[in-house]
Amino acid sequence: MAKSRLIGDYPVIGIRPTIDGRRGALKVRESLEDQTMNMAKSAAKLLEDNLKYSNGEPVKVIIADTTIGRVAEAAACADKFKKAGVDITLTVTPCWCYGAETMDMDPMTIKAVWGFNGTERPGAVYLASVLATHAQKGLPAFGIYGHDVCEASDTEIPEDVKEKLLRFGRAAVAAATMRGKSYLQIGSICMGIGGSIIDPAFIEEYLGMRVESVDEVEIIRRMTEGIYDEAEYQKALAWTKEKCIEGFDKNPEALQKGRDAKDSDWEFVVKMMCIIKDLMNGNENLPEGCEEEKVGHNAIAAGFQGQRQWTDFYPNCDYPEAMLNTSFDWNGAREPYILATENDVLNGLGMMFNKLLTNSAQIFADVRTYWSPEAVKKAAGGYELEGKAKEAGGFIHLINSGAACLDANGQAKDADGNGVMKPWYDVTEADQEAIMKATTWNYADLGYFRGGGYSSRFVTEAEMPVTMIRLNLVKNLGPMLQIAEGWTVHLPDEVTDVLWKRTDYTWPCTWFAPRTTGEGAFATAYDVMNNWGANHGAISYGHIGADLITMCSILRIPVAMHNVPEEKIFRPASWNAFGMDKEGADYRACQAYGPLYKTIK
Repeated sequence: MAKSRLIGDYPVIGIRPTIDGRRGALKVRESLEDQTMNMAKSAAKLLEDNLKYSNGEPVKVIIADTTIGRVAEAAACADKFKKAGVDITLTVTPCWCYGAETMDMDPMTIKAVWGFNGTERPGAVYLASVLATHAQKGLPAFGIYGHDVCEASDTEIPEDVKEKLLRFGRAAVAAATMRGKSYLQIGSICMGIGGSIIDPAFIEEYLGMRVESVDEVEIIRRMTEGIYDEAEYQKALAWTKEKCIEGFDKNPEALQKGRDAKDSDWEFVVKMMCIIKDLMNGNENLPEGCEEEKVGHNAIAAGFQGQRQWTDFYPNCDYPEAMLNTSFDWNGAREPYILATENDVLNGLGMMFNKLLTNSAQIFADVRTYWSPEAVKKAAGGYELEGKAKEAGGFIHLINSGAACLDANGQAKDADGNGVMKPWYDVTEADQEAIMKATTWNYADLGYFRGGGYSSRFVTEAEMPVTMIRLNLVKNLGPMLQIAEGWTVHLPDEVTDVLWKRTDYTWPCTWFAPRTTGEGAFATAYDVMNNWGANHGAISYGHIGADLITMCSILRIPVAMHNVPEEKIFRPASWNAFGMDKEGADYRACQAYGPLYKTIK
């Protein structure tokens, strides 16, 4: 659908149809050839029809040239897969096979095995045997076994098997897509925020990525020396003037800038956005003599320090952050970028996780305030909470200047007219118009941003399913992830105004009610807020917690806190060997296996 902005091919899924290698008078192998290969073809079609890379193209799936009954055929398959760039393997079989001979032995591929639940041949016996062999050799693999016995002639994949195949495929493609890419920090640590203290070892060993760094002054150098795409800049500026609605200026009248100064700020922030794009992924259209700058940093995600060295003097980065994270710009719908406010690399990487699983724009926000039912009632003239907010015992205010994608205002509509956030390739021109019309751009609060600039302003009115996550680094533990599934909440306009005005009324506003369980960290919305590991959260459309848990197990990042139903949790089979408490087992398994790329430098 769109050319990839990144250097390096997308990961390929390779399907390995394994078979009972016995031949002879009874023709055991021969009798299973069609059924085994048909399993591979069915799985390939399911994955190709339902999974897309972040650029919108269907995921590429290849199948071994033959069924795999002995080690020579396993070697031939491995050779084909290596040449084709296979990072992910799915082994499928309806029968007994010689496990150690037919298994995927590549330590760097992400692995799953689907054993057919049938009575004619012991596919489940092979599945159990080969998963035990994977565990014995330290090669984690996901096991997929259908709940109900099927007929040998069945060609339709059972629904529970489909769910696991797709969950594995989504998570594995997301994890493998990161490898070899960069996180680009523009600037460094922002206002002492721990999340912006970058840890290259974590990014290299757990994600297979590298860290690239440029000083913020590089943006000024490129502006001063004309190192940007003039044609794109003019197009972007014209679009901005036409589509971006300027809102009220909250600053005291004596401090407000004149029209010429404000127009100059618009030109500055639009040019800034163009330059940040070039820094991330390069631009062949830069002026002659700028061959170095044309290359970019192959960044799949980035962060901008901003405060305070930049924003005390120059216009803030809120416009570039908001628009880059949005699923469209002056060229129409396009793959969202990931650009973290305040260079909070951990939140930026969380946004990247979510985006790679959903192909949709992501929200960056402060996890700012818990509002109890009693506090709302007191502040808002007796208003009683309803719906999801009432069920959660209150809600959390998500608000921050900067990188909240405009898609978050929920003005895009599905076929039934519901407010949603879509994969970028489904965002229509009507969606784009509605999103822009529901957003104003208010002049920056000069108390926060002395250099001026513009902040996006909207309120999320649609009630949408969302998932909020936070990636944290903990001394002597390493990385861990928190997940809270829930919903955005619509409050009456007068209630929203009262509560919103108690903080910054010029920043994008989202009310969030987590799905609560009555226990532990999810007893109420207050407990979610009270157990959250940092000041920021990365928020995605949809309930994607189960996919995140699967992806994190691939990366060996334990999940510390979540409200995902237990029946949806899918981790490698060897996790079962680390104890019966799923979260404790997750920690122990991640520690035992260590980072996915710990041996790659």
